Amino acid sequence: MSNPVCLFITMRKLIVSLNITLDGFVAAEDEGLDWHYQYWTDEIAETITELLSRADTILLGKNTYRAMAAYWPFQAKCMNFPRTDIAYADMMNNYQKVVMSSTMTSALWNNSLLVKGNLKQVVKHLKKQQGRDILTYGSISVVKKLVAANLVDEYQFWIHPVILGNGKALFNGVKSHLLLKLVLKKVFSSGVILMVYQSHN
Repeated sequence: MSNPVCLFITMRKLIVSLNITLDGFVAAEDEGLDWHYQYWTDEIAETITELLSRADTILLGKNTYRAMAAYWPFQAKCMNFPRTDIAYADMMNNYQKVVMSSTMTSALWNNSLLVKGNLKQVVKHLKKQQGRDILTYGSISVVKKLVAANLVDEYQFWIHPVILGNGKALFNGVKSHLLLKLVLKKVFSSGVILMVYQSHN
């Protein structure tokens, strides 16, 4: 008699990746992000490309989607674009993009899906599909809803040696404790520290 086979179905993870200052802000009051560009290095580019390669779907809000859609499709052909970032640009352009918006009428960037439904239901559906992980960049309004609904499995915080004093805070308004486990810490020569935490969902 053969031994019974146990099948374990592993759902895809939802990962939030954010640049953040030492005082906990993810953007300036005017939504500006200039404070983190000066710390970008080839070393960071290699790491962020490797982390992106573990996913195959990108979940975005309207504003972040529009900014990325206006930038990434043209970079691979730009002669001034760093050759070390080509693999990252290819993944951004070819991965499935899911954009959450109640006001957009179209999403024209390659492999984009415009979704107007309930965020919690959309994410749960995405997690059950076959494939690699789901990655969210920026999209603070969407991330706050994901946090509130306890849908985030992993946080990738790119902590920059910057103090803004004021700006857009990520976790203000969180009504319950978030219990996280540190699974990776990496220090870059520019002073940026990558801290990866997993949720106790």
